[in-house]
Amino acid sequence: MPVKKYFIAIVIPQPLFDKIEAVKNSLLKSHQLKCALRSPSHITLHRPFVWKEEKEKILIESLSSFQFEENFEVVLKNYNFFEPRVIYVDVCKNEILNKLHLQLTRFAKQKLKLFNDVDDKRGFYPHVTIAFRDIKKPLFPILKEKFISEKINGTFNYQGFTLLKLSDKWEEAHFFENKKPFKQHY
Repeated sequence: MPVKKYFIAIVIPQPLFDKIEAVKNSLLKSHQLKCALRSPSHITLHRPFVWKEEKEKILIESLSSFQFEENFEVVLKNYNFFEPRVIYVDVCKNEILNKLHLQLTRFAKQKLKLFNDVDDKRGFYPHVTIAFRDIKKPLFPILKEKFISEKINGTFNYQGFTLLKLSDKWEEAHFFENKKPFKQHY
């Protein structure tokens, strides 16, 4: 039975999405860095896992039953780095986002029998990657110096999370809308 790779994330909404994708595309143009372009700009909530593609509907139905009904804002602020190969947009500390991650990974372990995220000793460090795996070590300090002085900021309301699936690149398999959406105040 063929398996596919999946992961769960908050895909950055417009107009911030285009702003971050433009940075990723500029790195492609200037330094041929393309790995970060294989997925839409996002904050990972559950690391990649394998699942039988023929049972994708069961995965989506299970994730649809996940309950998290809190509203919160996500604030992106400036660039940061995981030495020696990752450049990312920093996500400001957010206890409700941490709570979402904890509840979702617990749900995935208990209901879906996904254990890979629970065993991650690095912990949850929300960020939006703009360059990683294909940065050569000699290029990293050059890019770090450039990005340390660059600024990028933005805020968005959490609207839900996305199940992404790997084909040629990571694509949206399903969006799970927050069951308690933000109300517009006029």
